[in-house]
Amino acid sequence: MTKGASILPEPQRRALRRACRLQLVWLAVLASIVTAIYFSLGNSQAMKTAWVEDLLSFVPPLAFLVSVWFEARAPSDRFPFGFIRGLSIGYLVSAVALAAVGGFLIVDSAMALIKTEHPTIGTVRIFGVTIWFGWLMIAALIYSVILPVIFGRMKLKLAHSLHDKILLSDALMNKADWMTGLAAALGVVGIGMGWWWADAVSALIIAVDVLHDGVKHTGAAIRDLVDEMPRTLDDSAFEPLIREVRDHVDGLDWVASSRLRLRQEGRFLTGTVFVVPRQEEGLTARIEAEERALLGLSWRIHDVSIMPRQELRMPSTAPAAGDMPAPIRPGAIRLTGRG
Repeated sequence: MTKGASILPEPQRRALRRACRLQLVWLAVLASIVTAIYFSLGNSQAMKTAWVEDLLSFVPPLAFLVSVWFEARAPSDRFPFGFIRGLSIGYLVSAVALAAVGGFLIVDSAMALIKTEHPTIGTVRIFGVTIWFGWLMIAALIYSVILPVIFGRMKLKLAHSLHDKILLSDALMNKADWMTGLAAALGVVGIGMGWWWADAVSALIIAVDVLHDGVKHTGAAIRDLVDEMPRTLDDSAFEPLIREVRDHVDGLDWVASSRLRLRQEGRFLTGTVFVVPRQEEGLTARIEAEERALLGLSWRIHDVSIMPRQELRMPSTAPAAGDMPAPIRPGAIRLTGRG
């Protein structure tokens, strides 16, 4: 059974359509922001860093749209498991890009401090009036902050509805853009007051924030791809669906003991439940019925196979204390991760 984006439950299908439309609108808005910042760069290192960060902001929405397109494709002979993991790959691509540019911006800003560069901001005539160019720079920064914060709040709600990590990281970047705008504006004001170092320091603050987000999301993306036990969208705890699946199988009267392995693939969960049955009579029908029941627990459960065994071999290494959602009991489901 394929549970790609094309056959999501209706509420999630509507949310996905809204998210795609929102990202398309956001790309157009982002293009206008990048243009506004570009024509007001001046000699400010902070403005340059803010502009590069805005350019980087194209990566998550594009990765989201491409991943959704791949996710909806049906399985084939060459790809029998489908393309549901495309979302995880897109998440990794956007996170690595974020971290790489953050590192580059740190080096670039640090070099400006080391060289003790003294940027200047001149004046410009508009409609016959001479004004300090810094005011135009600050106006462009304000424009670059207000809209991303609004779009970020809209994306955040959809990210939770769809359990979409690319959309979540994009939303958090948008919501944090006020920090970028504030830091860059302080750098511009610092230049106007003769504090040559304020511009480079502001750029460095922005770059560190970009690198922090990139490293954080890269780690989460890698853990998903190496099949860590699934975690919540914000990566703060184990996925509650683990307990639901465990409790469901633990309550079956024909199961003597079992062990559960789940992994995250994009927005979906897949895995295997190894069971020691109490009786073999009607075992095939029982297994098929329970596999359907497990798929019905949540739209996010994409594929779970129940595999009968005569005995269960437990992992040779146990998770560290506090790593398990609940204590392991004799006869209960044992949880292992491959991350």
